[in-house]
Amino acid sequence: MAGVLARKWLLAPLNPNGNTNAEVLRPWLNGMDVTRRPSGKWIVDFGEMADGVAALYELPYEYVKTHVKPERDSNRRVRRKTFWWQHGETVPGLRRAIEGLSRLVVTPRVAKHRVFRWEHCRVLPDTRLVVIARDDDTMFGLLQSIIHERWSLRLGGWHGVGNDPQYTPSLGFETFPFPVGLTPNIPAADYAADPRAVAIAVAAKRLNELRENWLNPADLVRRVPEVVPGYPDRILPVDDAAAVILKKRTLTNLYNERPTWLDLAHKQLDRAVAAAYGWTDWGADGLPNDVILERLFVLNQERAANQQSAS
Repeated sequence: MAGVLARKWLLAPLNPNGNTNAEVLRPWLNGMDVTRRPSGKWIVDFGEMADGVAALYELPYEYVKTHVKPERDSNRRVRRKTFWWQHGETVPGLRRAIEGLSRLVVTPRVAKHRVFRWEHCRVLPDTRLVVIARDDDTMFGLLQSIIHERWSLRLGGWHGVGNDPQYTPSLGFETFPFPVGLTPNIPAADYAADPRAVAIAVAAKRLNELRENWLNPADLVRRVPEVVPGYPDRILPVDDAAAVILKKRTLTNLYNERPTWLDLAHKQLDRAVAAAYGWTDWGADGLPNDVILERLFVLNQERAANQQSAS
C-alpha cells in the first residue's frame, strides 16, 4: 500500500470505536528496504483482532476486504481463508518481545553482505527479515562483528539466484556462543557498566553513525515528521539531483566498495568484541577464520555440556 493512501487514512476522522487508524497502520519493511533504499510502502495490521473489532477501523478494513479477501477465499490454508483480515502469521511472540523497546535490530535472511540495521519499532518486518528484539548498542555490535558473521556464514547455508549467504536464526543466532556475561538472556541494563560492553557499544554506535551519515548525508536529505506522531521520520531528497545520488547510496553498494573508513570502523568493533572473549592475540587483521570458528565451537560445546548437566 502506498504511503499517500496510508497518510490519508492517518488523518481521517476517528473511527466508530473512537480510535484512529494509526492503531492498524504500519510502515512495511522487507529485505530490499534494508539493503537498498526504503520503498515507502505501508501495510494494514490487525494483529489478532476478531473480525468485528477489525471492522471498526472502517477505511483500512474495507480496503483489505476489497483487495485481500478475494485471494484469501481461494487459499488452501484454512486459517488464512477463515481469518482473511489477519496476516498469515500474526507472530504474537515477537509482538510481546518488542513491546517497550525503543528500536529493534533487523537483518535480511538472504543478502550478499551480512548487515544488521536499527529500525523503528512501528515498522512491520516481513518474513524475509530476521528481527532481534534488543535495543542496546552492545548487542548490535556483537551481531555485526566479524566473529558472529563467520559463525553465521558457516551455519547458515546459501540461497537465491546469486547464491547469497542465508542467515538462519536457529543456527546462526541461537547456537552462537556470545561472550560470558553478554548473552541475549541478560538484560542490557545488567551489563551496562561492564567495560567490555561499553567498548563494544561505543564502537557499534560509531559504525552505525558513519553508515547512516553515508546513506543519508545531511546536505542531501530532509527529515520530515510523519503526519501523526509515533512513526519514524520520512527521509526525503532535498531535490532531484540529490535523489539521483541517494538512489546509489545503499548498504549493498557501500559494502561492495568497502571504503577505508568503513573497514576501520569494523576493525575497531571487531577488536572490542574479541577483547570481550579474552582473545588477546587478536591482531591488526584479526585471526584466521578457522581459528575463530574453532574457538567458538569449543565455547558452544562447553555451554551445551553445562546446560545438559544442569538439567
